[in-house]
Amino acid sequence: MIDGVVIIGASVAGVGLADELRALGYSKSITLLDAQDQLPYDRPPLSKGALTGESSMEDITFHPADHYVDADIDLRLGTRAVRLDARQRTVVLETGEEIRAEAVVVATGARARRWPQTRTACHVVREFQDALDLRDALDTARRVAVVGGGFIGAEVASSATTLGLEVVVVEAAPRPFENRVGAEVAELLLDLHNNAGVKVIAGVAVEEIDGGVLRLADGHSRIDADVVVVGLGAVPVDEWLDDSGLTVAGGVVCDDRGRTGHPGVYAAGDVAAWPDPHTGKVRRHEHWTSAREQARIVASDIAGAEDGPKWSDAVDYVWSDQYGGRIQLLGSPHLSDDVRILDHDPSTGRFLALYGARGRLVGAVGCQAAVKVLRQRKGISQAISLDEAVAAAQPK
Repeated sequence: MIDGVVIIGASVAGVGLADELRALGYSKSITLLDAQDQLPYDRPPLSKGALTGESSMEDITFHPADHYVDADIDLRLGTRAVRLDARQRTVVLETGEEIRAEAVVVATGARARRWPQTRTACHVVREFQDALDLRDALDTARRVAVVGGGFIGAEVASSATTLGLEVVVVEAAPRPFENRVGAEVAELLLDLHNNAGVKVIAGVAVEEIDGGVLRLADGHSRIDADVVVVGLGAVPVDEWLDDSGLTVAGGVVCDDRGRTGHPGVYAAGDVAAWPDPHTGKVRRHEHWTSAREQARIVASDIAGAEDGPKWSDAVDYVWSDQYGGRIQLLGSPHLSDDVRILDHDPSTGRFLALYGARGRLVGAVGCQAAVKVLRQRKGISQAISLDEAVAAAQPK
């Protein structure tokens, strides 16, 4: 028997894909496999509400169990795929069971990058159990050290300060997030940490972690902490695809429809490497909104929908809730050669920054400027002039 669609990974991409297929009227079988035992859940709250106790597992699940029954989606939890034969579109499970399908979608996501050679396990935040373990550790802690100043590290720092803890963030770059937003805006984001009482040590890497002791690469500095959290990005869960026949290079290589080169085999979400709409470079797009958009595109391709969404129209979007405010990043600020900062209020941390490349709008970053940031989506998509975008965004 050949199934309709098999989706490996009940991630935001996997669940979104199953839902979108049904919304498009796809009537064949949909099997959704996931190695975890919990109902599929959303990950952004893990470094925020799940740490502070404001969010329960029930709060962050995508759907209740009966949703999958009602939608005729065969959700199989605690089910691990260990091999894929892309030519035959056959998935082999840990139990030895084989499932062959008309379409197979790899959506196994990514796992947190862990600190190597540590004598005491550092905390990471990627799964719900990670958040529970870290929350338990924070209950008896006074001082927290966070390695890495990206969004996950910053959100953990913010949550820890909410709990009344002393926090130190160590970032190897000159400023947290400088490679994504540039030095000037990174300085504004650094102010958010400073104003919240978080100590940021930047421009120096961590050389060794021994229990609760961090030794820095400057050769003499050390940090003592009760809890150590590592936020150094994620690696794709793709090792099970070694003999699949797929091209795997920092993720499963796809075209702009999520197709892998094997008919009927797709990949979406954090495990997938799609071409950048602006540069053409094939890379992973590790954003919640990108995963949802890829799911919509793959579903459209499988269902044969006409006039479906196009990846070339997609605009990267990511947000982060820190210290009572929301930071948003839209488009590709890292491609810019010009940045304009508007409407900056140091007392609240509010700002809007618009980014241009060769005179055209390519990105926007803001804090507590939600509407103004999202208004730039159309202008980025249409590559309007930076001057035009700045004029339209100026406070009236």
